[in-house]
Amino acid sequence: MNKKLAIALTGGTALVLALSGCGGDGEDKTAAWAQKFCDQVQPQVKRIQQANASITQATEGEKPPEEIKTTDAQAFSDISRAYAALAKAVKGAGTPPVEDGAALEKDAVRQLDGMSRKYADLKKQADALNTEDQAEFADGLKEIADGLGRLNEGGDQALEKLQKGELGKAMAEQKGCRKPAPSPSASAA
Repeated sequence: MNKKLAIALTGGTALVLALSGCGGDGEDKTAAWAQKFCDQVQPQVKRIQQANASITQATEGEKPPEEIKTTDAQAFSDISRAYAALAKAVKGAGTPPVEDGAALEKDAVRQLDGMSRKYADLKKQADALNTEDQAEFADGLKEIADGLGRLNEGGDQALEKLQKGELGKAMAEQKGCRKPAPSPSASAA
């Protein structure tokens, strides 16, 4: 059952990694905005990858329910904090100097803060898992995996909008917005 959880996590990683999908060049103001934002992206993407890898590792072998519960709760907490930090990075970079920049900023912050809250809710669900009753524990993991699946279906429209046009080109030139190499255990997910 925890394997379903690990598989569902891969969709969440795609959401963050979508930040690095463009290529090209941009104007000075756009490049400055992109650098200010992208300088803060890489650590958060790595945090999310490491959290996903820890869940994947918890699915390998016969781990005790308490260890799985603790690992999952910590991973969801880490992912929640990463999304909150990404929202803060967008706010800190300010309004992107592009058409509808204020709306882009507002949508991205709203979406990232929403993802942070949803992962915080998953952490609460993981914390509440009953490790004493194997059937109840399995049912709880299934609920978490189902919730994670719905979360990943939520889409990443606001982030996709940030990556379009001149702003996306400027972001793609920034080292911090380039897709990091996945960790060996994360790529197994």
